[in-house]
Amino acid sequence: MRNMLKLLLIFGFFMIAATDEASAAPDPENTLVLELEHGTVVIEMLPEVAPKHVARIKELTRKGFYDGIVFHRVIDGFMAQTGDPTGTGRGGSGQNIDAEFSSEPYLRGTLGMARSQSPNSADSQFFITLAPARFLDNQYTVWGRVIEGMDAVDQIKKAPAGDQSGSVDDPDKIVRMRVKADIKD
Repeated sequence: MRNMLKLLLIFGFFMIAATDEASAAPDPENTLVLELEHGTVVIEMLPEVAPKHVARIKELTRKGFYDGIVFHRVIDGFMAQTGDPTGTGRGGSGQNIDAEFSSEPYLRGTLGMARSQSPNSADSQFFITLAPARFLDNQYTVWGRVIEGMDAVDQIKKAPAGDQSGSVDDPDKIVRMRVKADIKD
């Protein structure tokens, strides 16, 4: 009887461990694979936090919208911004998305939506924080986080030191961005 109880406890332990391991794997439908010149970045999207933004990012990604777009604004120690097809910081896809502010904090590797003064003006532009930026909390929609490849993000060409505009000459670009569920091995 005692041996049977031990076996049941060991079996239960392995079942819990297997369940935890399976749930730790990101959902391919809500995972982006961002190919940069310096390596691959894996992004976990957060549909439970910003469902409209995640849906729009996936829609644009599946259309190839982000492929070849530059990181037009990159400030060392702050963030790298992309998503403007004109490369000027003034363009977008033409469809604004209402803000979805949350309590998600802006930590290193957080993805947020760029916008103008109006909270409901986010479009296709987004940024990746290079360091914690808690002053952005509840001001800009958080929709994802980098789970692999921050070393590649860190290598994105930055604006000259002291340039507060963050404008980058000869900027790095997104080689390709895909939803992981769409990638056929």
